[in-house]
Amino acid sequence: MSRPALPTLAARVDALLAEVRPRYAGHTGEAHLDAITARLHDPLRVAIAGRVKAGKSTLLNALVGQELAATDARECTQIVTWYRYGLTYGVTIEPKAGPAWAARFDRSSGRLDIDLAGWQPDQLRRIVVTAPVPGLRDLTLIDTPGIDSLGVGVTERSLAFLAGQEDPAQADAVIYLLRHLHASDVRLLEAFHDQELTHAAPVHALAVLSRADEIGAARADAMASAGRIATRYAADPRLRRLCQTVCPVIGLLAEAAATLTEDEHLALRTVAELPDPTRGHLLRTVDRFRAERSDIPAPTATRAHLLDRLGLFGLRVTVEELSRGRVSSSTELAELLRATSGVEVLQDLLRTRFAERADVLKARSAMLALRALFERYPVPGTEVLTDQLEVLEASAHEITELRLLNELRLGTLDLGDDAEAAERLLGVDGPGIAARLGADDDAPASALRDLTLAEHRRWSELAESPFSGPDHVEAARVLVRTCEGMVASLVQQV
Repeated sequence: MSRPALPTLAARVDALLAEVRPRYAGHTGEAHLDAITARLHDPLRVAIAGRVKAGKSTLLNALVGQELAATDARECTQIVTWYRYGLTYGVTIEPKAGPAWAARFDRSSGRLDIDLAGWQPDQLRRIVVTAPVPGLRDLTLIDTPGIDSLGVGVTERSLAFLAGQEDPAQADAVIYLLRHLHASDVRLLEAFHDQELTHAAPVHALAVLSRADEIGAARADAMASAGRIATRYAADPRLRRLCQTVCPVIGLLAEAAATLTEDEHLALRTVAELPDPTRGHLLRTVDRFRAERSDIPAPTATRAHLLDRLGLFGLRVTVEELSRGRVSSSTELAELLRATSGVEVLQDLLRTRFAERADVLKARSAMLALRALFERYPVPGTEVLTDQLEVLEASAHEITELRLLNELRLGTLDLGDDAEAAERLLGVDGPGIAARLGADDDAPASALRDLTLAEHRRWSELAESPFSGPDHVEAARVLVRTCEGMVASLVQQV
């Protein structure tokens, strides 16, 4: 099977890998080189990280549309677990020492129950789950253990994975879940960025204000409150230098939307049909909703299940909509839950910030891994290969853009009133031409070309102005080059 055509940067990295290959034929590092080459053509790897009980596994289930990941305190939640697309369900266990093996698993409960065969989490390198789930075709999701866990070594496993201490650049991008801005949150994000290439470029990290319904105490305006807090966090200098943006998500509702059953819909409808005073009393607190009530047609166990699935906020929203007749089927109810959860915003960010930049992010990871290979497994001519890699890094405009964007986000470069326009043109809102220009996605190529030419004139004038300092001139030249590439692309479309 022939390989798909790759964009410029990825193609150049692929060509360098091909040139390196003969040097490592039969060498110990050959397997590592094979892995680097393969991943350049694999789906983008996105890690989901955060503190204990942040809702990582729940969010992963919501993104893939199935209850694959365990969401309770099982041993598997203490192990880095990869979720990949496959034609069938399968689980592979990779220990730190010894060969990998196919593990037994059970899906009868809905979730994936994996048999570790007596092995302890600290003995295992990772678990790899394959599943025929469309959501995994373009993204490989990696569930990492929660930091600040009481389990011995659990936090260290997450930090080691994200920092690439054992295998460099295992994740191309990260979704970081936080509930409050804690010092440990910053520490983990810094670990993911603690690599030389592009330094702490925020372009490959998003933050999610998780369990957003709890922030607003399950009130009707909970998501609005969470949105305001997310906006404030996104402007915080500590997070601004480490991630692109912060968005609020209720993972529990997003997971329920993807997995809602008809029985659950009918049980919710039963609650919605109760008299107003009774319904209002039940939905006042968690304890009241769980309480033993012989006069309630929905059994206590059923109500407890609904509470576990939706939370108090989700129950209030769904019961309100059902009681008013605004929702008439399980399909419409699932759509309501999905829209309320905020997951659609996150998925749009994943598409515009990660998926559309996948080849650049993968090429960046490959270059990081290749540098580590040269250092760990030197061969005759390694110095020459390292020089070639450095030339590739320096000449790749995509990487230059990331470095400049990072300087602007960190505040080490101040372009004054031009900063916001520069960040947008560098792709902070997405790498697509329309996003870089702040235009509508459906804007015609001719209109985009005119906007690009205007941007080209603007930055050319700044680059040539005698009043511009050296840093401003260099930044403007990068943006001019960006505009030239955009124009070249648009000319082919007009």
